[in-house]
Amino acid sequence: MNASLPADIAQQVSSACSVIGQRLARSLQAIHLFGSAVDGGLRPQSDIDLLVTVSAPLPDAIRGALMRDLLTVSAWPVTRESLRPLEVTVVVRDAVVPWRYPPMRELQFGEWLRAELEAGHVHPAVVDHDVAILLTKARQHSVCLHGAPAIELFDPVPRVDLARALYDTVLQWNEPADWRGDERNVVLALARIGFSLSTGAIAPKDVAAQRAMERLPDEHRAVMRDARAAYLGAAQDDLASRGPEVTAFVRYARATLEEMYRALQADLSSPRGTQRNT
Repeated sequence: MNASLPADIAQQVSSACSVIGQRLARSLQAIHLFGSAVDGGLRPQSDIDLLVTVSAPLPDAIRGALMRDLLTVSAWPVTRESLRPLEVTVVVRDAVVPWRYPPMRELQFGEWLRAELEAGHVHPAVVDHDVAILLTKARQHSVCLHGAPAIELFDPVPRVDLARALYDTVLQWNEPADWRGDERNVVLALARIGFSLSTGAIAPKDVAAQRAMERLPDEHRAVMRDARAAYLGAAQDDLASRGPEVTAFVRYARATLEEMYRALQADLSSPRGTQRNT
């Protein structure tokens, strides 16, 4: 296993790669570890992000078998010292190279799907704007576990498409029911989206949150501060009990990000912006 892997997840990553390799066999082209494990460091509740590239769509039998096998090498919450939650995204290379928007996602495994998977329900391939963000993350910072490095395997996602994917993510959060039970992650995701719309890069959650705190009005700063502290394991996560405060923050952040997106769109569609779109 790659020497640059964090030692505390090396065995679990090795087990996951073994499951993936056995199930995908000849269609497997690459496996990349990305996310907090290689960019900023794993936090108490961080998952392990794997991007898997295959050469052809998965037959239903293989799709179901892979999902069931991944359940055996993933766990949530982080109560077993040797296992963290996995998030595994599979893409067919020809579906994303050459790049086009919106991209297709062949498969995604995550602990939030455990009950469905144990009941035998496996989702099909879908169009997923989030793939643009994942590929950008992998190209920016990842460890190649199998195959070619991400920067060689995938085209760069044009900034206009990355911005569109980020904005499509923002549009998911409309009412309190959309973030209830996931308040901390949504608050931190909004911070990362603001960072990426501003810079074209993707930052770890705590870095983006720190930058956001420096720019937020006083009445919204505490929500971001406390989400960041909970993510780092420095405080209890009490955001679920602060519904009106979180709702006010999300609505403020959404309006701000919509303005940023419109301004960026106008800039990137100008002759000068078109030249630096990538």
